[in-house]
Amino acid sequence: MTEKLKRFYDSLPGKKVFFLGAGISHKALIEKFASKGAEVTLCDRKSLEELGEFGEKCREWGVNLILGDEYLSHLKEADLVFRTPGIDWTKPEIQDAIANGVEITSEIESFFEYCPCRIIGITGSDGKTTSTTLTARLLEAEGYKVHLGGNIGIPLFPIIDEVKEDDIAVVELSSFQLISMRKSPEICAVTNVTPNHLDHHKDMQEYIDAKKNILLWQDYNGVCVLNAENQVTRDMAADVKGEIRWFSKCRPVGNGSYLDEDKILWSAECGHVYPVMDLNNIKLRGEHNKDNVCMVYSIVKGLVSDDTFRSVVPNFTGVEHRIEFVRDIDGVEYYNDSIASSPTRTIAGLRSFTEPIVLIAGGYDKHISYAPLAPEMINNRVRVLLLCGPTADAIEKELRDHPDFNGQISIERLNDVAECVKRAREVAEPGDVVFFSPASASFDAYPNFEVRGRHFKSLVMELE
Repeated sequence: MTEKLKRFYDSLPGKKVFFLGAGISHKALIEKFASKGAEVTLCDRKSLEELGEFGEKCREWGVNLILGDEYLSHLKEADLVFRTPGIDWTKPEIQDAIANGVEITSEIESFFEYCPCRIIGITGSDGKTTSTTLTARLLEAEGYKVHLGGNIGIPLFPIIDEVKEDDIAVVELSSFQLISMRKSPEICAVTNVTPNHLDHHKDMQEYIDAKKNILLWQDYNGVCVLNAENQVTRDMAADVKGEIRWFSKCRPVGNGSYLDEDKILWSAECGHVYPVMDLNNIKLRGEHNKDNVCMVYSIVKGLVSDDTFRSVVPNFTGVEHRIEFVRDIDGVEYYNDSIASSPTRTIAGLRSFTEPIVLIAGGYDKHISYAPLAPEMINNRVRVLLLCGPTADAIEKELRDHPDFNGQISIERLNDVAECVKRAREVAEPGDVVFFSPASASFDAYPNFEVRGRHFKSLVMELE
């Protein structure tokens, strides 16, 4: 334990610490802080009954409970508040508390504040989890002790006592986490920035500004990896204080990695270029995953040897819910891409196949335009489109209004994912791919994309 962390723990007895939301990370911290003498209060919209067993545990630990619609009404009474990323940073109650001198933080911000080891942080609209996971696997293969977490679902501050100076933390960061960050990782990367989460951010600029926080607080020793083919990330270069490393899917870059057909090459600032590896035989499906691998090389260069990179990457099969093969039934392959909560993700998935596609799409509306999806469905072999959920109207309208649409895609509307899977079994022909890639968030019917993806997989496994 570092001296800084010890001083923090020593300050907790008698301190009024509020936790907004009973998420995974907060559940672990609430017990820990209560045991260290803090006066802990859990604020949650849920009722005591909805909290279930954890609510009863809170009572046993002496935790105060502020539940229901007024759960944010007493924040000004706190000394320290932990905000879960699901609660908007811009809420008036939170901003009023800050104006009254209350310290507002989060689990991941506290980890950054007290972490003794190097941190690699990755954000972007697409490709975060795949890139974060591959980065961690490469570092582990090189012999580092790695702590993987953040938006990927694994809280890190609860295990801060275990982190050693020589370890490396690899952290996936969302815009909801970054919007309030005032500390950046030593090495950071932005995969791309495209319209997303506009149901939560007031506009696209707020979303971009949140993403930019991953690099704004670096010093001159920092390393920042940016996408040379995305206008927003190119513009971020002006705010980088340290070393910029680029990655590109199509051309040489001044200092970074790029793709030349199916090969990764490294381009040094001096102009020297050398090959890294051939990507023809990797198990990750899709051109976008070649982009992810290319970016990861720029992240780990200097930490991971080329030999390790070439041995790990070909055997990396990806992450659950990301163009995940589920089953072959009578010559029809079923894929789960539940992570696709935006049109850009679904577009990347469609480009991964050469087979005719039965596409299942639709879900919660994040107020994103579906216009870019229409030509991709037309040009990427979608034969049947099965729609459900609140965004079904918008997706169908963009497709029917596209000038190249002449009825070549059969469009059907169904009530839910279960009906879509049943119908896909009926309409799919040998050689087709049934691709579950909603292009929409899950919240109309599921708590998150993981639950949605697992439901899809269970439905497919039940098919005769």
